[in-house]
Amino acid sequence: MRRIRNLALFGLLTLAILGGAAWLFRAQWMSLAGVNFDAGPGGEATLTLPQGYEAGVYASGLLGPRFMAVAPDGTLLVAERGADRVVALPDDDADGRADAASVVATDIPGVNSVAIDPADGSLLAAGDAALVRIELDADLAETGRSTVVADLPVGGHSTKTLLVLPDGRLLLSIGSSCDACIEDDPRRASIQLVTDDGLRPWATGLRNAVGLWLDPDSGRAWATVMGRDRLGDALPPETVYELAEGLDAGWPRCHAGDQPDPEFGSGADACTGVGQPAVELPAHTAPLGLVGWEEHLVVALHGSWNSSTKVGYKLVWIPWDGAPAGPVEDLATGFLPAGATDALGRPAGLAVGADGALYVSDDKAGFIYRVAATD
Repeated sequence: MRRIRNLALFGLLTLAILGGAAWLFRAQWMSLAGVNFDAGPGGEATLTLPQGYEAGVYASGLLGPRFMAVAPDGTLLVAERGADRVVALPDDDADGRADAASVVATDIPGVNSVAIDPADGSLLAAGDAALVRIELDADLAETGRSTVVADLPVGGHSTKTLLVLPDGRLLLSIGSSCDACIEDDPRRASIQLVTDDGLRPWATGLRNAVGLWLDPDSGRAWATVMGRDRLGDALPPETVYELAEGLDAGWPRCHAGDQPDPEFGSGADACTGVGQPAVELPAHTAPLGLVGWEEHLVVALHGSWNSSTKVGYKLVWIPWDGAPAGPVEDLATGFLPAGATDALGRPAGLAVGADGALYVSDDKAGFIYRVAATD
């Protein structure tokens, strides 16, 4: 009996030592495997910005804050995905920090995206499995709810993002169920138009178009798209597309407009008829939110996992004149400090506030940052 007990203790000790060594040297072995998962608790980041801009914490203590919208009274609304709810973050004293978080609506599983319907002022919220419409009172609290679209596909790339077009119609992005495959559900890997009868395809071949943005000056819609994994550190690039109706972006047979997939694009016509991206970004950087600000298009790079070294974890911006008008440059770094093994934060959603500042959600550490011009 004593021998069995000693062997068991020895086994547990060995497992503890091996587990500790695996954690201590995780960066090295993950790099060899071509992956580099982000871990650690996260924390407040000190953001480095171009001259003439400053950043500070607008709100903290949120659970997985994702995409945001601005209410008619100027209050920032946030999809708090980790809490399955939407919260309001007012700044009544205009000091650049939210006064407090008040609950707008609860019980929206996996809520990722919110928008105000300009037709009636109601709140649209996209969760993992349903798009709902929420009636609000003057204090931005829920007074009623209806389901716009139910039974959305779940699993895989599960987040849903909505966009209100200039004519009031709604677009809804639905990610793929896999990294690269032929989908059984035609709603996946696409942007769908919400109709009275349900959904119909608007743009297809988009593996995971999480970020959607409407340019208010042109009325044209744009999307960030995450490319597939397992093709090495450099391929394929992440992209930004204009969402013209009928667009086929090519996934899974073709990537970034002209790169046949090694598994699904063996034919000579793999990229025939495929739309071309407006912007290419480094592979695996995971672009999420995008928004126009300060004559630029700003993109939040959530950060990699399928890369031997960490890439992304920052904001970039591109000169903008109704379309890309210059090179991609860094706007805000510091979410992944130089030399750090893990990131402090992961930028996700972007919104331009009523005050003209840029608001950035960090869904890892639970912060909302406010970036503003100092001039």
